[in-house]
Amino acid sequence: MADAQKDLFAGVNRILIVKPSALGDIVHAMPFLYALKQRFPWARIDWVVAHGLHTFLEGHPMINRLWVINKDQWKKPARLRLTLKEINDLRRRLAEQHYDVCIDLSGLFRSGVISAFSKAPVRLGFKESDEGSPLFYTHKIHGSMNIHAIDRYLEIARFMGCCVDKVKYPFAPYNPVPDIMKQLPDQYAIICPSAGKPANRWHASKFGALASMLDLPAVVIASASEADIALAVEQSSKGNAVSIAGKTGLKDLLPVIAKSRYFICNDTGPMHIAAALDVPVFAIFGPANPVRTGPYGFIHTVIQKDLECSPCYAHTPCRHYRCMEELTVPEVFEKIQYALKNKKETTV
Repeated sequence: MADAQKDLFAGVNRILIVKPSALGDIVHAMPFLYALKQRFPWARIDWVVAHGLHTFLEGHPMINRLWVINKDQWKKPARLRLTLKEINDLRRRLAEQHYDVCIDLSGLFRSGVISAFSKAPVRLGFKESDEGSPLFYTHKIHGSMNIHAIDRYLEIARFMGCCVDKVKYPFAPYNPVPDIMKQLPDQYAIICPSAGKPANRWHASKFGALASMLDLPAVVIASASEADIALAVEQSSKGNAVSIAGKTGLKDLLPVIAKSRYFICNDTGPMHIAAALDVPVFAIFGPANPVRTGPYGFIHTVIQKDLECSPCYAHTPCRHYRCMEELTVPEVFEKIQYALKNKKETTV
């Protein structure tokens, strides 16, 4: 670490992280939080997080305060006056905290503005960030777009003098045996058919057909808003899957996932929880790039069609949608069986 950088972070006592969403991105930021706390164990660390995801970070021993924002509500024209009031209140209250350093891990215009609200003399973000957000940073860090998001976030930690040799996930404390666990089989696989972007979703009926072929009963997880997708998986599983969609809070997902034998999913937030807990993940990818946002670690399997147009990063299905439509149930099942067989052979 250069002397100039050492001077930059000398006397740091108050740090603000801006990473409102999404769930997977917040999981990706856990190793960054760990590295930061090891480097500055005395420092107060606060976090700007979106309403709904704040419960995942509540009670975290490394986080002193959560600034909860209603970012999804801010998009509604009908509540413009209230939105402006909330933003102005946030601006005023952040400025009162006298942060020494603010780190924007989102790299969007909104997160850049929030970092400026902090009035921290040192504001860090990626020089490759979108929507003009680097205009709000005092120091712009190079973060390659060809590495995993976890490693990319750790580039900022490295700039701050943190040790990034180990990737650790310091999750907030959670109940190891929530009530929902009493309803689950002794052994099970998990299927997570949800995805934040419609283009990342393999069809629910295919997940259901896949569930009917598994050697274990499948527990289907999803948010309450995607309960219909989870139910479709259950109904097409020939009795080998049960949906618990909407029946767990975010923290309850951790023990449910931790107990599972393996985890089958789209590119979705809970996938990253499974990867962090060392549960073998079988991730179905279409337009997204698994190099950037796939399950982190060597025990996981990405299942993706080898197409010249993929990854295209589309948010909604394209005209032909070959990356998902051409991915068959037998093809996915074969890859899962092959990986599980090899895992058993290497542990004998």
